[in-house]
Parts: sequence; structure tokens; C-alpha cells
Amino acid sequence: FPLALQVKNKAPAEVQITAEQLLREAKERELELLPPPPQQKITDVEELNDYKLRKRKTFEDNIRKNRTVISNWIKYAQWEESLKEIQRARSIYERALDVDYRNVTLWLKYAEMEMKNRQVNHARNIWDRAITTLPRVNQFWYVYKYTYMEEMLGNVAGSRQVFERWMEWQPEEQAWHSYINFELRYKEVDRARSIYERYILFTVLVLVHPDVKNWIKYARFEEKHSYFAHARKVYERAVEFFGEEHMDEHLYVAFAKFEENQKEFERVRVIYKYALDRIPKQDAQNLFKNYTIFEKKFGDRRGIEDIIVSKRRFQYEEEVKANPHNYDAWFDYLRLVESDADAEAVREVYERAIANVPPIQEKRHWKRYIYLWINYALYEELEAKASKRTRQVYQACLELLPHKKFTFAKMWLLYAQFEIRQKNLPLARRALGTSIGKCPKNKLFKGYIELELQLREFDRCRKLYEKFLEFAPENCTSWIKFAELETILGDIDRARAIYELAIGQPRLDMPEVLWKSYIDFEIEQEEYEKTRNLYRRLLQRTQHVKVWISFAQFELSAGREERLPRCRQIYEEANKAMRSCEEKEERVMLLESWRSFEDEFGTDATKERIDKLMPEKIKKRRKLQAEDGSDAGWEEYYDYIFPEDTANQPNLKLLAMAKLWKKQQQESEAAAMDPDKDIDESQT
Repeated sequence: FPLALQVKNKAPAEVQITAEQLLREAKERELELLPPPPQQKITDVEELNDYKLRKRKTFEDNIRKNRTVISNWIKYAQWEESLKEIQRARSIYERALDVDYRNVTLWLKYAEMEMKNRQVNHARNIWDRAITTLPRVNQFWYVYKYTYMEEMLGNVAGSRQVFERWMEWQPEEQAWHSYINFELRYKEVDRARSIYERYILFTVLVLVHPDVKNWIKYARFEEKHSYFAHARKVYERAVEFFGEEHMDEHLYVAFAKFEENQKEFERVRVIYKYALDRIPKQDAQNLFKNYTIFEKKFGDRRGIEDIIVSKRRFQYEEEVKANPHNYDAWFDYLRLVESDADAEAVREVYERAIANVPPIQEKRHWKRYIYLWINYALYEELEAKASKRTRQVYQACLELLPHKKFTFAKMWLLYAQFEIRQKNLPLARRALGTSIGKCPKNKLFKGYIELELQLREFDRCRKLYEKFLEFAPENCTSWIKFAELETILGDIDRARAIYELAIGQPRLDMPEVLWKSYIDFEIEQEEYEKTRNLYRRLLQRTQHVKVWISFAQFELSAGREERLPRCRQIYEEANKAMRSCEEKEERVMLLESWRSFEDEFGTDATKERIDKLMPEKIKKRRKLQAEDGSDAGWEEYYDYIFPEDTANQPNLKLLAMAKLWKKQQQESEAAAMDPDKDIDESQT
């Protein structure tokens, strides 16, 4: 190669090329299609055989490397099929079935290959094997598979036989309907009716809660084929079967529409009234709606309008006029209007409702009012499909709220979620940032952090946690969540520093939870010395019995050879520290935990020692005083006397000796009063 030429003119070129232009040209060249690979031309049989040998060796090597990857088997078989080597392809499929006979795709490809090559008997054999091996796989039975193949071959009886075999497995609803449609294609109405009867019987006997729609489909089938008496009988059987306990409005609506098509208007009216009298009003909205439509078509329209709509509308108008701040009445009114009126009428009522702002700027007076705005925004978004009006509603509500006195975090979060649904992330972030700037609340911080976590914006999460902890440094849950985030991200030192900052705060709402989380964190990192130091630091702040017990249990689970001496030493330190504790129950709890430890791991000497440390439980009495200072009687309670208390107080020892002497006296008096018993005992 020649040496690199030296550049003589090092002045800048007249036309400069920017980095952006270079990147754009590189991107455009990526989109250019690469030229196709050259086609290999095979000229003689020897070269063809060599090509086949190489391809087969490649496929066999792939199968040998990844035997369980079924796609390699399918590609191999399809390649052999493309060469018209059907026997080889069949052999490959059989080998693949030996590897994984539960693979549905493998059976389908195998059968489709046989069908494509007009090997009907082979295909039928494969379908039989498939449904025998995997009878619950509906793909083998459905249209374009086994039954479709038999039908396309003109073997209607064979297809019917396949359907009957399928029905023996009690398949899902669609399978029965496929069988019914098959019979209807060949004008076998009676057979289809018998299948419907079998299916209804199956739903009654097998299913715990039969569905109404199956009865309705059966009745519509009879109606479609002009068997109106049979259809009416099916509806009557359904009403009788479900009874009054499991009444469904859909059944009665379908029954009434059937009678309406038959011009039996009195029957329709009776059916609607019967159902409305027995079905609860909240479950009969559709029924009532259809009844109203029927009466509008064939009954007294003015009466229906006056009774149903006008009466309720007038009632709600009277209620809101009497008390415009009765927001529950507004909710009922709006529900009525939304179900019957158009969008403009609904908006008018909403505007009237939100105009009644609470006169007092106290949050408890605004809690019901704010839901008018929420419902208004949801109506515009979900029902009216007006995203611009929805945004205007949210913005108007947020401008109305007195954020200096109180705010509603729910409103800010709903607005941000709406903007996210509109794929407008900057506006959502701006709204949440504005809320934190105007009126910071724990719920707002949590919602904003959760949003950024879902977007995997961890740097933003860190900043938000910092702002959150500046706002509420006493919130232990926030400290813990921040540290857990850093732990998940793998920054252990940063998580430890956060915990150190947290326990150094002068005021915390749940310090015990924070300390426990910090200790669990160090245990997960297997930093046992740091965990011990944490327990020592915690014991300098509190001498609670649960801390000592947790410390002892940690030593028992952390060490290997020296765990028992360490655990016993902790229990001894705890016992010494809690001798001056006023709550004797806590010391008893400690000794009970110590005794359970010694029972499991200790020796006879240690068990005897802990038994000597256990206190005596005695019953005492104390005088009660009422709030006004008068006597309120006596109260019995239990107290604990420890061995060292008996040694330090001679009075307790004297009291014990007096109790023993009194017991002996009672026994001697009992013996003196029953001399016959002594004679009997001496004779014995």
C-alpha cells in the first residue's frame, strides 16, 4: 500500500458539513435496502444432491443443539415438503412428536401438510391421534380443522360423528353452537333442536349457575324458523326454571320483544309488569327502559312521560331550589339527566350544580362539592368524548380551589392521569409540579413519585424524594421507600446514607418501623457487625424488651459457632438492664424468651439457672379512687416478685414464712377435727 499523502492545504473548506448533517445522511443510508443475496443456480443432479446434503446436515445440527425447540423441527419438515419429500417430512414430524407430543402447533402443521398434499387418510389418522391425545384442545375440533375437513370431503356423517365425539367431552358454549350451525347448513332443523335441548340440559345439570343467554338463543332459533309456539314454550320454561330467586331482566326483555313481534301487546304489558314487580329497581334499569319505549310506541305516551320523567325531574328541581347546596340531590338529578337527556342538557345541569360554591372555605364543606367537578370531568371524557372540555373543567376547578387554605390531592392526580391518557406527559408533570409548589401534600408527592417510577425516570424520583423529605422529614415511610429505591438500583452506600440521615432526625412518626427497616437492610446485605452496632445504638435510645429479644434472635441466626454464647450474653445484659424497669411484665417476657431459648439449645445447668431467675406470681389488692377523690373500692391485680427482690427485702421473706406456718396450722386443725380418718390411716 502507498504511504498516506500529506495534506498541503489545511485551510477550512468553503462548504462546511455539520454533525447533524452527517447523522442524517447515515440514518438515511440505513433505510436503503440492501441488495438481495445472489441466487444459487443448480445445474445438475450431483450438485442438487450436494445442496440437499448440506441443508439436511444444517437442520440436523440445529436439532441436535436445541432438541426441544419445535420451530427447528417445523422448518426442517417444511423444507422437505417444499422438495416434495413427503415421506421425509412425515418422518421429521413423527420424530418431533416423540420429543413434545403436547405441542399444538406441531399437530396442526403436520395435519395441514397431509391435507395440502391430498393425503386424506393420513390427515384423518393424524386428527384422530391429536384429539385422542389432547381432547381438550379446541383448535383440533374447530372450523378449518377436523370437522371442516370431513365436511369439505362431503363426509357429512363422518363430520357429525366427530362432533358427537366432541360433545362427549362437554366443551364450551361455542362448540355447541358450531354443531348447531353445522346441522343448519344441511337444513337439519330437528337435529339442531335436539342439540339445543341437550345443551340446555347440560347447562342445567353441569353448570351451577346457568346463563340466561342460552335459553334466549334457543328461543330465537325457534322464532327464526317460524316455530312460534315452540319459542313461547322455551321462554316459559326459562321463566319457570329461574323462578323468582334468580330473575334476570334480559330474559324478560327478550320474552317481551318476542311477544311484541307477534302483536301480543297485552302479553307484553303483563310480562313487563310481572318483572318490574319482582326485580329490584337497581337491577331493572334496562327492563324499565324497554317498557318505557314500548309504552311510547303502543301506549299512552303523555302518561308515561309525565309519570316517569317529569315527576322525578320536578322532584329534583324542587329539592335543589329549596337547598342549592344539597349536593346529594344534585347527584341524583344529574344521574337522571345523563340517562335521558342529550349532552347539552347534561352540561347545563352540571354548570348549574357547580355554580353553588360552598360559602365557607373549610375543607369539610367542600368534600361533597368537589365530586360534582370530578363527575363533570369524567362525563366529558368518557361519555361526551370531549377532551378539550375535560381539560377546561379540570383547570377551572383547580383555579377555584383556595390552595392557600386547603386543596384536594385527588383533583390534581385525576388531572395528571387524564393528561397521561391523552399522551401529554409534559402537561401532567407540569400539573403535579404546580400542585407541589402551591400546596404540598404527602399524597401528591406519592402520586408524582409513582408516576415517575412507572416511567423509569429514577433521577426524577430521587429529586422528588429529596423535596418530599424536605417537606416532611418526620415521615418514616418516605425515608424507607427512598432507601428501598436506592437498594433496587444497586446503590447500597447511598441507601445506607439515607437510613443514617433518617435515624438522625429529631422527630419521627414511626421510629420503630424505620429502625427495623434499617436493621433488615443490613441483614440482607450480610453486614452483621454493622447490624450489631445498629442494635447497640438503638439500645442507647430505648431499653424496650422487644429490642433485646430481637437482638438475641439476630445473634442466634447470624453466627455459626459462637452464636449460642453471643445470644446468651445478650439475654444476660438485657436481664441486668431491666432490673430497674418499672414494668415487670416486660422483664417476664424477656425471661420467657430466654427460657424458650435454653429449652431448645441450653444444658441442664443453664436451664436450672433460668428457672431460678423466674419470678413468683402473686395476687394483691389496691384501693381505687374516683375522679372526685372518694373511695371507689378495691381492685385485685397480679404482681411478680423476683428472687433478688426477696433477698433485698426481709419483709417478703418473713411473709413467706408466715404463709408456710399458717398452712401447717390449717393442716393440723383438719387432722384434729377428723380422728376417724387418722385411725383408718393407721390401720391401713
